[in-house]
Amino acid sequence: MTPLWSSSRHRPRWRTRDRFAEVSFDWVGDGVTAKGVTERRFDLVRATRRIPGLVWMPEGTPHAPPLVLLGHGGTAHKRQDYIVGLARRLVRHHGFAAAAIDGPVHGERRDDGGSDSVAVGADFTRMWREDPTMTDEMVADWRAVLDALQSPAVLGSAPVGWWGLSMGTILGLPVVAAEPRISVAVLGLMGIAGPTKSRLGHDAALVRCPVLFLVQWDDELFPRDRAFELFSALDARDKRLHANPGSHVEVPEEEFRASEQFLARTLAVRARGGSDG
Repeated sequence: MTPLWSSSRHRPRWRTRDRFAEVSFDWVGDGVTAKGVTERRFDLVRATRRIPGLVWMPEGTPHAPPLVLLGHGGTAHKRQDYIVGLARRLVRHHGFAAAAIDGPVHGERRDDGGSDSVAVGADFTRMWREDPTMTDEMVADWRAVLDALQSPAVLGSAPVGWWGLSMGTILGLPVVAAEPRISVAVLGLMGIAGPTKSRLGHDAALVRCPVLFLVQWDDELFPRDRAFELFSALDARDKRLHANPGSHVEVPEEEFRASEQFLARTLAVRARGGSDG
């Protein structure tokens, strides 16, 4: 079966109803292909929420490649350099697909497109502190996106992984805990801290897939003792911690490569019908 996104002439519309609201999925414009990677912009609407996203896939890919969901960090957006770089490597090196959406009050969820990072950070901090629905709404957003991307008209069903650090763990760890289709995760740059620390501690105990957890030893935002506490709370039998010197934003490039390989190994086994051991 040839997915409808493989030709720019097709602009599939996907519509369903989840437990809470009607959901629709539409491509925005045509795909752009470079060096064997096709990138396409999409909008998913869930009730009154518009969720802007990107998906990357191999040019002329067979149906149903493994999929990695990418959660960006605070004040960033779905097209941040490290998100695009990781997505393209997953496609080119491993034949996977990857997808990213803008976080709450980030990127194209804002009227200014997220151009003012100071304002984005302030708005997110306020929402994190004052909006008790933020985490649940983002979990529902990601699950709706995953439903849409794994529909037969888009990518089809295949093993799924998660990659997200900092805000990508604040909001992503609950996604991993809630979504049984996710079979491997890269998390980190976060601890049991902040306004949703109780939620993070609770959900960590529900995470049982293999996890690679990254820590910056000199993290000035989320100290390493809080990060170790969150790592300890994960109930995964296969969990690994990588710690490096440096501040919150000084994650070494080799850790991005290591996380890519960690995802690739586990998802390749899953795609062959094996277990993560």
